[in-house]
Amino acid sequence: MAKKQFAVIGMGRFGSSIASSLTEMGFEVLAIDSSEDKIQDAINKVTHAVSADSTDEEALRSLGIRNFDVVVVAIGEDIQASILTTLILKDLGVKMIVVKAQNDLHGKVLTKIGADKVVFPERDMGLRVAHHLISPNILEYIEISEDHSIIDLKAPEAMIGKSLKQLDIRAKFKCNVMAIKTNGQMNIAPYPDDLIRPDDVLVIVGRNADLSNLEIAYSEG
Repeated sequence: MAKKQFAVIGMGRFGSSIASSLTEMGFEVLAIDSSEDKIQDAINKVTHAVSADSTDEEALRSLGIRNFDVVVVAIGEDIQASILTTLILKDLGVKMIVVKAQNDLHGKVLTKIGADKVVFPERDMGLRVAHHLISPNILEYIEISEDHSIIDLKAPEAMIGKSLKQLDIRAKFKCNVMAIKTNGQMNIAPYPDDLIRPDDVLVIVGRNADLSNLEIAYSEG
């Protein structure tokens, strides 16, 4: 399966965090900003970096923006530019549009005009958002140290009906399944022969790099 391609518009602190995190995970990322200085800062952190006005429909069209699987609009203080960019992306037929909102009202407007996901920087750090973008099955991502994290993974189709022993997550990805949530009930000591059911949520701990490999292997959509 081909890896998803991402474009991130707006190279402020939030956009840069998402773009660099996705790049470090091995994905192709196009960074876009109207500031030449910000593009120069980003050029060594992403696959491609281009200075362009995201409120110019022809500029976005010429970049082939509709060919990207996900476009993140991380524009800073300019709410008007954020809304106009989102409208243009929607008109161009972008598959998945994720937009940073300044406040609840801004978020409501973005949702109404077609943003597929609205994120609030004060509630969603760039790294966490990056993990959600890779796989919609990642329900929660908690950093417990600089190198280790815990994820809540909603069982993807490829896991359903298989036992923990068959999945062999520890051997394949060097990660440990700490617990399985089934219908709201937490099994904190799952057995190797326990089967994964639809809507199960696996609580998995591991090194960040290993968790990223697991997420990518089981990403869907």
